[in-house]
Amino acid sequence: MHHLITCFFIVIICSNPICAQFAKIEESGCDFRIDPEVLKLVPDNAKQSYISGPNLPDSSFKKQCGYLVVPENRGKKNSRLIKLPFIVVRSKNPDKHSDPVLFTAGGPGGSSLGMATWLAKSPFIESRDCIVFEQRGTRFALPYLRTFELDKALKEATRRNLDKDSMAIVGVKKYRKELEKRGIDLTGYNTDETVSDIHDLLKALKIDSVNLFGVSYSGGLMTAVLQRDPTRIRSLILDSPLPTFVPIDEDEPVNFMEALHIYFESLASDSTGQKLHGNLRSRFHNYFSAIATKTFELPYLEAGTKDSIRIKYMKNELLTIILDKLYDDSGRKELPRIIADLESGNHQPYMRRYFDDFFRRNGAPDGMRLSVYCADQTAYHSEKVRRDLDKIYPYLAGFHINDVYREMCDCWKVPPINPATKQPFYSDKPVLLADGELDPACRPLYIDRIAHYMPNSQRFLLKNRSHGVIGTSMSAIIRAFLAEPYRRIVSADRNIISY
Repeated sequence: MHHLITCFFIVIICSNPICAQFAKIEESGCDFRIDPEVLKLVPDNAKQSYISGPNLPDSSFKKQCGYLVVPENRGKKNSRLIKLPFIVVRSKNPDKHSDPVLFTAGGPGGSSLGMATWLAKSPFIESRDCIVFEQRGTRFALPYLRTFELDKALKEATRRNLDKDSMAIVGVKKYRKELEKRGIDLTGYNTDETVSDIHDLLKALKIDSVNLFGVSYSGGLMTAVLQRDPTRIRSLILDSPLPTFVPIDEDEPVNFMEALHIYFESLASDSTGQKLHGNLRSRFHNYFSAIATKTFELPYLEAGTKDSIRIKYMKNELLTIILDKLYDDSGRKELPRIIADLESGNHQPYMRRYFDDFFRRNGAPDGMRLSVYCADQTAYHSEKVRRDLDKIYPYLAGFHINDVYREMCDCWKVPPINPATKQPFYSDKPVLLADGELDPACRPLYIDRIAHYMPNSQRFLLKNRSHGVIGTSMSAIIRAFLAEPYRRIVSADRNIISY
C-alpha cells in the first residue's frame, strides 16, 4: 500500500537558537513496513519475521495513521528529516473525552505500534482515543537503526569459543560503520530528541490535553516529557518505570538479586514450603559461587548444519536462564526444579534450548537501544559502584544483565543527554505508579522514588508479579484513575496493594 497522501505543516521553533525547522504530519495508510534498507540486510532465516507489519485493531475501529516528519538532529541546522509512525485509534464511545492516551514503548528501542491492538481491548479506549507512537530509530521508523553485524559476531564467538566481549566490540564497530554508511547521524537518537518528538506530535495533532502511558524505559521517558513542558499533560500512568535519574547499570544486578531473594522467601513462607525450599537461597548462592570461574562444554548441532561442535559456556548463560524465568509470571514456578537440575549438573536440556534460541534469533540490540543506553545511562553511571557489587556477589562479575555496556558504548561514541534530563524534579500532576514485587529490572523502590517528587501520585504493588504489570487485573483501577486522577483509589484486589 502506498503511504503518501497528504501533508500538514506545523512550524516548530528549535530549542537551539541557530535554527527554526519544520515538523509535519504526513498521513498514510496503517500498513507500516520496515525500512527497505534494513530488509536488504536481514539474514535469510529471519526474513519472515521482518516482512510483516504491526498487528492492528479490527476494522470496527476508526484509525488515523501517519508519520511525524522531524529533523534527525535538531541541533544541526541542515539535518535531514526522518519519519516516525503513529496510529490514533478512535474510541467508539460517542461521549468520549477529548484528552487521549498516548503510549510509546519501553526497552529502550522497543516497537510501539503493536500496542494499538492491546489498547483497543483495554479500559483505555472506553472513553478516550488512544495514540501509539513509534520512537525514532525503532522497528517501523524511517530509518530503522538495525544491522546484523553484532549478531554475526556474537554467533561466531559462540561457534568458535572466542571471547564474547571482544567479539561484541568487533560487532559494534561494524554496526556503527554500516549505519553511518546509510547517512545516519547517531548523535540524534536519544531521550532528549524523543521528548521533542512527542511534544511535536501533540502540537501537530492539535492536542491540548493528554494522558501519558509508559512502561519501563518509557515510564521515565514520559516523566521527561512532563519535565520539558507540563502544559498539555493531564496525567501519567507509569508501569514498572525506570526513572531518568536512576543509574540502572549500577542497580540492575542487585535488583535481580533482591527480586530473587523475595521469591525464595515466598516459597518458604509456610511449613510445607519451608521443608521443600527453605534452603533454596543458600543453595543458589553456594552453587553459583562454586562455578563462578568454571567453564562447561556442550556437544551441539546447530540447525541447518551437519557437523556437531562443542560449545563452551559459563555461569553467565546459566544466570540468564534463571533471570529469564524470574521475569516469567506463568513459568516462574519451575525455578526450584531448574536450580536443582543445575546443581546436580543436569545442564544439557536447558543449554540446548538456550543455544537453539540464540542461533534462531537475532537478539543483538537495535541501534536505538545502543544509542539511548549509551547516552542516557553509561555516560552517567559509575563503574566503581558496579564493581563494588561484585565483592558481595562474585559470580555476578562479568555478567551483563543489559546487552549494552561500557565497552560497547566506548565504540558507539554518542554524546550524553542533557544533564538536566537526568535530574529529578517536582510536579503536582496526578500519576499512577504500578510495579510487581518480583520485578528484577525496575524495583518497586523506583515508584517510591518517583512518588517522593510527585505528591499527587498513587502507587500499586502487584504481588507475585514481575515487570510490566498493567493488564486485566488493573482494569478497574485504570478506569477510576482516568475518570478522576486526583481521587485516591483503594484496591479491592488483595493481590494489589495500594499505597
